[in-house]
Amino acid sequence: MKSRLMRFYGCRFGVLWGLLALALACPVSAETLNFDQCVDAALRQNPDLFASRAQMEQAEAGLQQARGGRLPKVTVSLNGVRSNDALTAFGLKLSQRNATFGDFGAGQFDPTNPGVLAIAPENLNHPAAVNNFNTRIEAQLPLYTGGMIEGYIEQAQSYIRAAQQGDQAARQQVIFHVLQAYEGIHAARAYVEVAKQGEIAAESYVKTITSLLDQGVVVKSDLLSARIHLEDVRVQLEQARNAEAAALDQLHMLLGLPFSQPLDVGARVSPSPLPGTPAALREQALAENPGLNAMRHQVEAAEAGVKVAKAGLYPQVGLMARQDWNDRNAGFDARSYTVGGTVSWSLFDGGTTRGAVDRAVAGKSELAARLRQAESGVEFQVEEANRKDIEAERRVAVRALVVTHAEEALGLVEKRYKNGVTTITELLAARAQLDKARADVVAANYDLVMQRAGLRLAVGKLEPDMK
Repeated sequence: MKSRLMRFYGCRFGVLWGLLALALACPVSAETLNFDQCVDAALRQNPDLFASRAQMEQAEAGLQQARGGRLPKVTVSLNGVRSNDALTAFGLKLSQRNATFGDFGAGQFDPTNPGVLAIAPENLNHPAAVNNFNTRIEAQLPLYTGGMIEGYIEQAQSYIRAAQQGDQAARQQVIFHVLQAYEGIHAARAYVEVAKQGEIAAESYVKTITSLLDQGVVVKSDLLSARIHLEDVRVQLEQARNAEAAALDQLHMLLGLPFSQPLDVGARVSPSPLPGTPAALREQALAENPGLNAMRHQVEAAEAGVKVAKAGLYPQVGLMARQDWNDRNAGFDARSYTVGGTVSWSLFDGGTTRGAVDRAVAGKSELAARLRQAESGVEFQVEEANRKDIEAERRVAVRALVVTHAEEALGLVEKRYKNGVTTITELLAARAQLDKARADVVAANYDLVMQRAGLRLAVGKLEPDMK
């Protein structure tokens, strides 16, 4: 029996060890997402977009609230009261249609008494407590509010349009940040490849110089310089790998993914230049930039706020209709109705309304000034991004040419060094120049992508498809 248990548990442990070895041998593959997929994921979970959508919902609810001001307000109430106050008790009996001559003290009236008119009626002055239940339905309808309701509606509509444009602006900002991280990964990987090439070359130099030192062709200081250069290149390689990891972490954050989840990116993004002259692009940006349009609608909302404040300077007109039931017990006896209209006009309030108007006007002026400042800023962004776009495109072409020349120059220096014509310093300088030229190509390509995306962002045309 014991041997069977040992064989059973031994088999179980063998299976578990086999599964563990299989899991270690087959690591989880990283999910590869292209740029469109990254943008979709980021847009689904970005907090800024959640906030802008909540603002739209608030604005839409505000519009519903403002429109409700045009409709009659209907209230239903049930009130119970018990009182022996002379005036209140008599009024309650009248409301219940229960007043009698006896309530006036008719029992105490003696026409033969010359002083009867001086007698205080006991029932009228000291009535017994009266119970009353009042059931009421009342409707109030504003006819004229000095433009207050219309102002609230216009304000809410402007806030909705501002929130919609703000949502569009937030969406484009998310796309831009995803592009930064996405292309940052590709740029960091390109730096890693440049550093790897430099490491391979530096290791080759160390081997070559070691051989030449053994042959007595070079001095030992050349080998030390080559080893120092190798260590410097390895540090650059580590920096490039850290930059790649940081860019991947940033993309994880934007997509709402845990850092432990493996992630990889697809093909690079190559935005095409926006067509049009700088002047045409400026005009397009002023007309279509969602951030500017959101501010314009905020100015419109502030203008409507001035209208609301000014409503206090005009009369208020409304209608009222009411149905009442009064009874000693909860019920619907002694019904009555009341209809009427009201006109009220605040002729003097100590300057409160005028102060509210001045405050609203100042608020609108502040928003208008901020809008003008933002328009100038967008025009500058368009000009700057357009200039840097052209500059980055030229720099890409020039950096590629520099790499070609640096490769040729390094080949010549390597031959001269092997022939003992030049120094290790010149050789390492030529190698460093080539590594720098290759890194500059990576930087120029990344800069070109971001400048073109920045121009689209300023114009208001940044979408996942940038062809």
